[in-house]
Amino acid sequence: MSAPNGHAQKDRAPESGAPPATLAPGVLQVPEERVKEMVAALEVPFDPSQIEWRVMNTTKGLQPPRGQVVPYADQRAYTDRLNALFTPAGWTRKYTIHTSASFERSKDQKIAAKVLVTCELTVFGLGSHSATGEEWADDDNACTSAEAQAFKRACSCLGLGRYLYYFTGTWVDLDDRKRPKSVPQLSGWATPSGWLEGLRPHCASDPKASERTAVGNGGNGQHNGGASALRDSILREIEQMEQTLGKRMYRGLLKSVARVWNPKDIQDPAIQERVVMHMQAAERGFRRVEAARDKAGLAAYAGILRSLKLSSLEQVDSLKALQEIVAALEDRVAQPKPTKS
Repeated sequence: MSAPNGHAQKDRAPESGAPPATLAPGVLQVPEERVKEMVAALEVPFDPSQIEWRVMNTTKGLQPPRGQVVPYADQRAYTDRLNALFTPAGWTRKYTIHTSASFERSKDQKIAAKVLVTCELTVFGLGSHSATGEEWADDDNACTSAEAQAFKRACSCLGLGRYLYYFTGTWVDLDDRKRPKSVPQLSGWATPSGWLEGLRPHCASDPKASERTAVGNGGNGQHNGGASALRDSILREIEQMEQTLGKRMYRGLLKSVARVWNPKDIQDPAIQERVVMHMQAAERGFRRVEAARDKAGLAAYAGILRSLKLSSLEQVDSLKALQEIVAALEDRVAQPKPTKS
């Protein structure tokens, strides 16, 4: 059995417990802020030790053979996370199974039916979501596979495992049994520690990310020009972050992540991407500070800065220090206010 996902010590969402018998499952029973905490805990990636790789596509007629691999987690990893966060009594799932009429399968022209499974997942106090899974009925494990697919898809509606949808596949060499000889190294944002630091993948809806993807795949005869344009695009994005982050944090991240003072000195595109992700994490951190500061009050905010030997937020030059401020402020906001006697 695998260990609790995402390191159980970091999966500390409030336990909502089972709902009272008088309330329907899934009815919102906890404050909005605590719901956000639970969703945030669900979104944390699985520990890399729980990640496996599946070959989705293979080359034909090439030696050595190559395959396109994507990461996935076993169904038990999902249940472990839910149990760690909410206890086994805090969530439930219900399956509905159907079988389609038989029809001709396009890949081999055989007549077969499909097993169709719907999974309704309920986390008490958070809500319910349902999703479907399917598998050909002539597969010995059709029902098991369809159930697992439906369950994982329902979990992703609550944020659990959703980060895995950002992967589009990486090509690697295969052995004679079409198994990967090696697997890619997960990016920082796809690990619990990187995610909790604020690292995130570039979303497909991000126009800058789309620009980088389009330029990076320039095609035949354009590789060098495309790579150069890609570096220039990321460089501009880094330079634009100075005004957003302030000089201290901007310079601090350049030094800690890339070991440079000037972003133009970064030659490796992978390091440029890493710098962008850290700077985006810092930007989100500053926004969280502003939101929590308004709720905690200026006196509490000033006290937290003094405890860290800082006189203002402009002196912060690392993600670690920023995270300490965010955690202290949000803890202060979460503390119950004293009642008047």
